[in-house]
Amino acid sequence: MAGEIEVQVKDKFCLTIDEASEYFNIGEKKMRKLVAENMDSGFVIQNGVKVLIKRKRFEAFLNDLSAI
Repeated sequence: MAGEIEVQVKDKFCLTIDEASEYFNIGEKKMRKLVAENMDSGFVIQNGVKVLIKRKRFEAFLNDLSAI
């Protein structure tokens, strides 16, 4: 659309599964599994059927892990 602002992934507050998969270099299936297993962890937002991942909180979550 004309006049639409494009926000870079690194600047977004929330990422889609596809964006998060690419940004964090984690496969899409693994991202979906992490989301499903950690729905109450604070990094997942559901907008109807759409799942969004809070980028900074997910980064903190990953920092505490040694393996995924």
